[in-house]
Amino acid sequence: MKTLLERARDREITEEMRFVALKENLSPEFIREGLVSGRLIIPRNPLHTSLVPMGIGKGLRTKINANFGTSKGRAELEAELRKMHMAVHFGADTVMDLSTGGDLKHVRDEIVKASPVPVGSVPIYEAAAKAKHHFMNLSEKDLFDALIEHAKSGIDYMTIHAGITRKALRCMDEQKRIADVVSRGGGILAVWMRHNNRENPLYEGYDQVLEILHKYDVTVSLGDSLRPGAIHDASDKAQFEELRTLGELQQRTLKAGVQSMIEGPGHVPLHQIEMNVRLQKELCHEAPFYVLGPLVTDIAPGYDHITSAIGAAIAGWHGADLLCYVTPAEHLRLPTAEDVKEGVIAYRIAAHAADLAKGYPGAMEWDNELSRARKALDWEKQYALALDPEKAR
Repeated sequence: MKTLLERARDREITEEMRFVALKENLSPEFIREGLVSGRLIIPRNPLHTSLVPMGIGKGLRTKINANFGTSKGRAELEAELRKMHMAVHFGADTVMDLSTGGDLKHVRDEIVKASPVPVGSVPIYEAAAKAKHHFMNLSEKDLFDALIEHAKSGIDYMTIHAGITRKALRCMDEQKRIADVVSRGGGILAVWMRHNNRENPLYEGYDQVLEILHKYDVTVSLGDSLRPGAIHDASDKAQFEELRTLGELQQRTLKAGVQSMIEGPGHVPLHQIEMNVRLQKELCHEAPFYVLGPLVTDIAPGYDHITSAIGAAIAGWHGADLLCYVTPAEHLRLPTAEDVKEGVIAYRIAAHAADLAKGYPGAMEWDNELSRARKALDWEKQYALALDPEKAR
């Protein structure tokens, strides 16, 4: 069976392409050409039957993602479903299930079934949770089996930490970072590689990764294992060594008929954000860029939805395509449903500010409508146009 990307190469305009074109007020041919070039993606697993298609990439509205998931200490499915519904209600374009506790398959299946937006996941979390005795005993089979299980659940895109290599780890060791590896998936692989004195199995076995993704038509989100987790660590040699590898993997992914996006930092001071986005676009051939924040300072625990939304707006302005939200609970605890709402609203503001700066068609009209209602003292219309009508009222 052909993937969506392969159908686009065959000059076929699919229902998904037409739907995204209509939502973005663009031509279906623009969407098809973007898929072929790798500048756009439409993450959708055919097994995710409740999905409403959406696009991410160059020329499209800046999108936002919301994370949630169970843990060993808090494995309540209903609580995570509430977070998902809260995120989607307030405008999240995608969600990610980062569960590590409880019945992981059941949680994943229920989230996919309930979600109208694309669902992402990180299969290595499950592989590590199921590893006998310790994740250092993970085998290549464990990793690939997790990919298959997530694909069978209908997951639309997966974070695959294939870019962290032994060379990149050596670069990090030379840097004297404050925060070392803050990516959970990257940290698991870094410890595994050092303990077993071997190369990253996801890097060495990337052809097999692509075979699985192709079979289920799942988009790959190439994970930034060495993203900076402290302002001090931003834009160092290790980060950019991994980025170069991700650019190579993106080309292999495109050639294999699989859609991909690239994950990015992290913690980055204001004056380095534009350079980071431009370098990613150059090294990764304008593939969609998915950034976590970035947080522009480390001094505000409890307010990191603000420190990161500042960075997200600037990153989006300069070309980042998907902004991964940060909640007020970041670095402190697991987020509540209210934290999820606060994070989503902050990132809707950031994404819209970026679209205004980029001149995205129709973005200014929303502001103009609210401004006219404000001038006319039309309170009901102001509430209706607000991002959070209840709070505005």
